[in-house]
Amino acid sequence: MPLPPAAPRKPLHTRRVTCQGYERADGLWDIEGHITDEKHYAFDNEWRGTIQPGQFLHEMWVRLTVDDTLTVRAVEVATDNAPFAHCPAILPNFQRLVGLRIAAGWTSAVKQRLGRTEGCTHLVELLGPVATTAFQTLAPVLSARRRGGAGGPPPVLNTCHVMASDGPVVQRWYPEHYTGPSEEKPEDDGLA
Repeated sequence: MPLPPAAPRKPLHTRRVTCQGYERADGLWDIEGHITDEKHYAFDNEWRGTIQPGQFLHEMWVRLTVDDTLTVRAVEVATDNAPFAHCPAILPNFQRLVGLRIAAGWTSAVKQRLGRTEGCTHLVELLGPVATTAFQTLAPVLSARRRGGAGGPPPVLNTCHVMASDGPVVQRWYPEHYTGPSEEKPEDDGLA
């Protein structure tokens, strides 16, 4: 159900975040994020002159190449539009993500490497949805591979309340990993 109707208003700012996941031919995965900020009015910028509606104040990209363990193997970043001429100067710092694993503590680890003056606020923010997209991209494929092969817990196990190991979804989809109470089935008395 959508939000209820809003009070009369006018648009001032639009931020768009788009993320896509790709399976590569070499067995790795590319996860790309794109962030844009647009004002719905013209304003002056010291570096770029007047920025018109429809022109992006911010337009930035990130590509993380990860392996099956969600470990970052390569990073590409780009700044197409920014409010200051020297914004792109920080882009080399994003190589600090190489070797980092997308897992619990990801956000904290990213901020340790790229927080405050060590990174770009917009690209660091974009890494959150990129990480989620990585998980959403890999989890179903890797889970299907496990079901057809070696086993092991599904990557979604215990990642949210729906995927709790003692919950009904895990009991139905991954019964071998279910940890909740067992339901005793009535004995077959042969009368059915």
